[in-house]
Amino acid sequence: MDRRNFLGTTAGTLTATGLAAGSDTEGRPPLASPRATSGDAVAQLKWEERLTLRVGPRKADLVGSTDRVLQAAVDYVARLGGGTVHILPGTYLLRNSVFLRSGVRLLGSGAEVVLLKAPSVSTRLSADSDWYDQEITLADAAGFELGDGVCLRAKNPDHGGSEVLKRTLVARSGKRFRLDRPLRHNFWLIGEATAATLFPLLCGDEIADVVIENLVLDGNRKKNDHLDGNYGGCIWLQDCNRVTVRGVTARNNNGDGISWQVCHDVLVEKCHCHDNADLGLHPGSGSQRPIIRGNRLERNTIGLFFCWGVKNGLAEKNVIEDSKNYGISIGHRDTNNLVRDNDVRKSGKVGVLFRRERGKAFAPHRNRLEGNRITDSGPEDGVAIDVQGETEEVTICRNDVRETRGRGKRIGVRLGKQTRDIRLVDNQFEGLAVEVERGQ
Repeated sequence: MDRRNFLGTTAGTLTATGLAAGSDTEGRPPLASPRATSGDAVAQLKWEERLTLRVGPRKADLVGSTDRVLQAAVDYVARLGGGTVHILPGTYLLRNSVFLRSGVRLLGSGAEVVLLKAPSVSTRLSADSDWYDQEITLADAAGFELGDGVCLRAKNPDHGGSEVLKRTLVARSGKRFRLDRPLRHNFWLIGEATAATLFPLLCGDEIADVVIENLVLDGNRKKNDHLDGNYGGCIWLQDCNRVTVRGVTARNNNGDGISWQVCHDVLVEKCHCHDNADLGLHPGSGSQRPIIRGNRLERNTIGLFFCWGVKNGLAEKNVIEDSKNYGISIGHRDTNNLVRDNDVRKSGKVGVLFRRERGKAFAPHRNRLEGNRITDSGPEDGVAIDVQGETEEVTICRNDVRETRGRGKRIGVRLGKQTRDIRLVDNQFEGLAVEVERGQ
């Protein structure tokens, strides 16, 4: 994978190929010779070369082994219109996220590149900060440094819910720290406000056309507090488009492996997510058309979790093993997804769960579960495929459902009494007490 291949690896990169071929639904003449034109994001050449900047502990364009040198490389390449940041072998200790930029490919060197999260520290705030403030005061500033990524958390005194924000420490006077951005929420002592050095290792916010590949991300789980996948992960993306994650190991995070929220056309391929406290892969709220292919998800609480409103996604050829609770979980308005040709093994509770939601309008309708191999699901009364709530129009076909540990009270497919139009076609069952249980 050299720099000549950068644009070809970007998911959904726009080129002039279609226009040059003469296809135009408006009947305009074909574009025979596209040129780079100011402001034109459609008719773009597929440039043979883009800038590659090498980062490493030694003998590199930028020398260092921290988040700061990685961020400097990303920002430099982005300023020149995009290209590749090639990370050379080494272990890089991160005290803040590497914030990705549009058009940048982050390329590692395989297992020899490890981005490791520094141990977290946490303290309470010792003074109130209002929503319009851009500073916090810490009760104990030991372990906090300028440039650190921090997560602020508090209880909302009005409704009791949680307030969670991520910021960077940019200036200091004693225990008072200026933040890179205003708070926009109240962090008051009556809400038990705290600050901790918690952050995703790689972070993308409102970016597009990004590639992350061929590196290891280690969340240093034993030395870090918990941060759930709505705010973090080894990789965490929010409001992004056309992101490819390929050949990445996301491991040992006290939260999710890879999480993306309201992100469209994300491709996660040939990744290994293991030993994370929460979810291996988390296609998050409102994400459209994700492709999840050829990954290995091991020893996470849930292997693959479709969050809210994930639609028209494809999950295929993944191996999901030793999940603490569920191998695959599909729920709130997750519709029109295809889950096929996956191996789901040794799930702690259920192999594939269609979640019970708060009513028919919220249920996971019109999904297709096809050609999967689901083995040894749950405890003695475990269920391989559990369709709950008011789920409708789901097709479960040509799956191989097996139990190798003895029949016990184990069930192949369980259909809740409020489900409708669940089509079971040509599934194979072996070693179960009950193949299909309906209406319980």
